[in-house]
Amino acid sequence: MCDELTENDKKQFLLNQRNLNRRDFSKLSIAALITAVLPNVVFAQTVTESTIEIATPDGISDCYFVSPSNGKYPGVILWPDIKGLRPAYKVLAKRLAQAGYSVLVINHYYRDAKAPVVSPDASFGDPKTMNYLRSMASKLTHDAITSDAKAYIDFLDKQINVDRNRKMGTIGYCMGGSDTLRTAAAAPSRIGAVASFHGGGLDISDGPDSTHLLIEKSSAHALHAIAENDDKRSPEIKNVLRTAYKAAGISAEIEVYEETLHGWCTLDYSGYNEKQAEKAWSRLLHLFDKALA
Repeated sequence: MCDELTENDKKQFLLNQRNLNRRDFSKLSIAALITAVLPNVVFAQTVTESTIEIATPDGISDCYFVSPSNGKYPGVILWPDIKGLRPAYKVLAKRLAQAGYSVLVINHYYRDAKAPVVSPDASFGDPKTMNYLRSMASKLTHDAITSDAKAYIDFLDKQINVDRNRKMGTIGYCMGGSDTLRTAAAAPSRIGAVASFHGGGLDISDGPDSTHLLIEKSSAHALHAIAENDDKRSPEIKNVLRTAYKAAGISAEIEVYEETLHGWCTLDYSGYNEKQAEKAWSRLLHLFDKALA
């Protein structure tokens, strides 16, 4: 999904809405970004944020954790896109925490480096950046993601800000989309909702490792927000997902978002589509409100 074809689509596609230049983004604080880019959260909670370390079977994962300062709330695991944990995802996590969730943003690449693994203005269109990220991403086997997911769930369940009587949610962007399904399959009794935004790595195939086969292993309600150019390239994915959710008897909202490029929900992406990103965000809040009650 994050590849040369997407970069070519981005260059040819003119988006008619307000954007932040990546170079400008890297100079702004999280608070400034929320003010400049995102609508205010109605009845926003006061939140507490920190960088934390989580022990996993493969090492120590440095993560970002943000939650309402008082009370207990559903836990959420956020899996970033291929560029990893960085300010753009801290912004989204903080916004979600203000809406009443305890959010953990993970560093996929902790086995190799602490976050951020690339600069905020790094472009996947740069061959050096692309090769560096792909070399680390290639180590993220299905077993590695499943093992990490269990460690992150265990961490959240030990936090005073997390309500263990309510199920957790998990969100994934780009390659993080498939991670949400692996998380739900790894802990079906704890994960109540999965949300994939321009999800990659779904590996829809006839083989035994196809990601859609994980759906029947959980009961998590789902949201799949698909980029228009991804759908044009692989139109069968949405239909395979719909069939799998229907067979499992699981509620799922699967939609192709018009006039969007892969990555359109990510704030530091030059193809960020504010209107459609806000629509996807509203559907996420609706999903969590229903599934994590």
